[in-house]
Amino acid sequence: MKLHILGIAGTFMGGVAALARELGHEVEGSDANIYPPMSDQLAALGIALKQGYRAEHLGSDDPARKPDLVVVGNALSRGNPAIEYLLNARLPYVSGPQWIGDALLRERRVFAVAGTHGKTTTTAMLAWILEACGRKPGFLVGGVPENFDVSARLGANEDFVIEADEYDTAFFDKRSKFVHYHAQIAILNNLEFDHADIFPDVAAIQRQFHHFVRTVPGNGRLIVNAEDKHLAEVLTMGAWSPITTFGIDAGNWRARLIRTDGSEFAVLREGKELGVARWGLIGRHNVSNALGALAAAEAGGVDIEKALASLADFRSAKRRMELVGEARSIKVYDDFAHHPTAIATTLAGLRAKIGKARILVGMEPRSNSMRLGAHAAELAPSLADADAVVFLQRAELPWDAHKVTSALDGRGRTAPTVDALIAALREQAQPGDHVVFMSNGGFENAPRRFVAALSSMST
Repeated sequence: MKLHILGIAGTFMGGVAALARELGHEVEGSDANIYPPMSDQLAALGIALKQGYRAEHLGSDDPARKPDLVVVGNALSRGNPAIEYLLNARLPYVSGPQWIGDALLRERRVFAVAGTHGKTTTTAMLAWILEACGRKPGFLVGGVPENFDVSARLGANEDFVIEADEYDTAFFDKRSKFVHYHAQIAILNNLEFDHADIFPDVAAIQRQFHHFVRTVPGNGRLIVNAEDKHLAEVLTMGAWSPITTFGIDAGNWRARLIRTDGSEFAVLREGKELGVARWGLIGRHNVSNALGALAAAEAGGVDIEKALASLADFRSAKRRMELVGEARSIKVYDDFAHHPTAIATTLAGLRAKIGKARILVGMEPRSNSMRLGAHAAELAPSLADADAVVFLQRAELPWDAHKVTSALDGRGRTAPTVDALIAALREQAQPGDHVVFMSNGGFENAPRRFVAALSSMST
């Protein structure tokens, strides 16, 4: 079957393309913005990539080139030329989540990882635990996990780990993606307000999470963060599967921090210590992610001692506090920040690790919620551990970023362009500093450009 994937350069749809190709389909795709690393990954698989959403990419000028099925990403909407053509031409189409649910996941044992924060890290972590314990799982991660260097693969047995996003499915299906995944073991990591472009309030997100809970069978399992009040409220709506809870200080699975930065911690199940994890990650949030992943792995039949030992070799997904370089004794990180809670917990983990060394932050409000200003009031408090902040205020940002920087007690300033932001950070950076670039977009390659700028100053 010939598939054309609209929105192929996104991490999810690119993963769908890779899986379809591995299943033996002829795969091509188009996107408005095609760039590495996804473009490199897809090109290596022999998948043809086309720039832009044009009717001719779907065979409008040559019927022989029409695909058998169009797989539609959720970034596309009515008015898009490709969408208008496929509807007018009555081409068969399906959403990415429904395609993967029907074509692949229905026959697998699915571990699905949901939550406002930590989905990518926890999905990559669970896939690695299963891999290290000999299970050779399939997976689809919303990023590139460094233990595998690919975002998706079929795997060699029934296990499949998938990042379960609450964002909507497609222009014609406004349910959350995760309802399509046929999860047997579902991790509910946390739940906060996000995606202000599609959800009016927390209650609307809770309803979607409960739709997800309704899809987990009675012989499956829910792995739920015991420290999240919004998830507790979801469960009061009804649950039909056994529930295991986790949390650093509450739940069936708990942790005792041996090092305050979270790099070493003991794991306890029902009060019994199972062992100690020593790994390269930091932060209480990552310890919590680990508890959820370990509980899910055990629910899937994995030996917990082996699972715990595997964390020592776990490397997170790219752009999750990824150290991209060091110059003039200044360390530079790239982090996929998209929400005030994630910003706060990430910086708190770094602060616990480095002590009194300075933290400088370059911040791009890139997510839809950030750009709409939905989190504006929480951004300044989330940056409490930063010694200096340069906030990117592009001309098209519809709200005044000074409401964030003015609340930082002299620690913040705005910059109108990425070039100006890099220059401002370069002026302030000193040997021994840690500079964190936070954005869930490309940020015009700012972290690596900053390393290059520092290096040019030292020669």
